[in-house]
Amino acid sequence: MLGLVNLAKSFGARTLFEGVSLKLVPGARYGLVGANGSGKTTLLKILAGDEPESDGSVTRPKEVRMGVLRQDRFLDDAQPILEVATAGDEVVTNARREQARLTSTGAAAAELLLELEDRIAAHDGYTLEARASAILEGLGIPVAQHRQPLATLSGGFKLRVLLDEPTNHLDILSIRWLEQFLASYRGTAVVISHDEQFLNQVATHILDVDYGTVTLYTGNYAAFAREKAEVRARKEAEVERAEATIAEKRAWVERFGAKATKARQAQSRLKQLERIEVEELAQTNRRTPSFSFTPQRPSGRDVLELSGISKAYGQKTVLRQVSLTVRRGERVAIIGPNGLGKSTLLKIATQNLAADAGRVAWGYETHVGYFAQDHHDVLERPDATPLELIDAELPLEGPSVVRGHLGRVLFSGE
Repeated sequence: MLGLVNLAKSFGARTLFEGVSLKLVPGARYGLVGANGSGKTTLLKILAGDEPESDGSVTRPKEVRMGVLRQDRFLDDAQPILEVATAGDEVVTNARREQARLTSTGAAAAELLLELEDRIAAHDGYTLEARASAILEGLGIPVAQHRQPLATLSGGFKLRVLLDEPTNHLDILSIRWLEQFLASYRGTAVVISHDEQFLNQVATHILDVDYGTVTLYTGNYAAFAREKAEVRARKEAEVERAEATIAEKRAWVERFGAKATKARQAQSRLKQLERIEVEELAQTNRRTPSFSFTPQRPSGRDVLELSGISKAYGQKTVLRQVSLTVRRGERVAIIGPNGLGKSTLLKIATQNLAADAGRVAWGYETHVGYFAQDHHDVLERPDATPLELIDAELPLEGPSVVRGHLGRVLFSGE
C-alpha cells in the first residue's frame, strides 16, 4: 500500500497540485487522468521516487516492489527486443549487469557474486525473461523476434515494446489482451491513459488531477465522469443560491436601511450577510483544442486513386496489388494488425515513400496533410520553438495569425 500525505508539487510559482492525501491499496487499478501538463507524469515520478515532492510525503512499505514504464520511447534501436522489455525491472537488470561485469573481469569475490544471485532470486529474476517474453507474445510480437534488434520492428510494434500510453499503437485484439492482463494483476496498478473505453474496462478507481489537487473516485471512467459532473453542478448551485441570498438581503438593506423603523432589521440582515460564506470554485485545467480544416475550394469527385500498389522490405511483402478510390466526403479508416503495411500504405499515398509498383493519383484541387506516427519524420528542426515551426509553414502570414493557430491548440504566452 502506498500512502500520500498532504502531497504537493510546484515548479516555481506554478502549483500542479497540493493537499493530496489518499491511499493506494493492493488489488486496485487506478486510472490517472487529467489534462496534458496537469501533473500526471509528475505524480507518477513522485510515487516512483524519481522526483522529489515540494511538500508532504509518500510512504512506501519496505517490502513493496515497484515497476515503472517511463515515457522515453526513443531508445537504442540496436538493443534486442527482449532486453528492452526486461530493462523495466531495474533491480534485476542492474544486478545481472554487475554479475556479468564481475565474472568477465575475473575480479569477482565469491561473497559478492552470492549476494547478487540472492538479489536476483529474491526478485524472481531467473523467470524475468520468460515473463517478459509472454507479455511480448501477448502484444503480438512472436517469440522468434524477441532476440532481434528493436530496429527490426515497425513503428507501431516498436511502441508496443515501450508501451507508453497503454493503448496507443495496439490493434483491437492486443488491447483486449492488455485489459485482461491488467484485470488479473494482483498488485496495485496506476495507469495514465486518455482512452476512455480502456479505462472503463480496466480501472477500479480514477485519480483525477484537476482544480489544483488530485481527487480519488471509485469506479471506472464512466462512473467518474458522472460523479465529477454531479459534484461540480451541486457546488455551482450552492454558490448561486448563496449569491442570490446575498443579493436579496443587500437589496433590502439598501432599500430600507435608512428608515429608523427598519434599523434593527437592517442590522440583523447585515450580520447575516457577514456569516454567509461563498465558496470560490477553482477553475478546471481541462481545455479543448480547436481544430478546423476548411477546404480552399471543393475538390473533384475522385480525391485519391491507388492502382496496383505493391511494396516489399527485403523478402517481406507488405502490400500486393492494392487498388482503391477515395471520393470526396468519405472518411476512410485503415485497420489491421501492426506490421502488415498500414503506415506504409499511408506513406505511399501521401508520396512520403516510393512504391515498388503501382500508381498514386490525387484528384483535382486536392491539398494533402499528413500526421506522422513519429514526429521526428516531419520536424526538420526538432530544436525549433513552436512559434518558429508554424511561422515556417505560414511564411506569408503575420505573427498574429501564427499565434492564433498555436492558441487554438492550447499553446499560450511565451
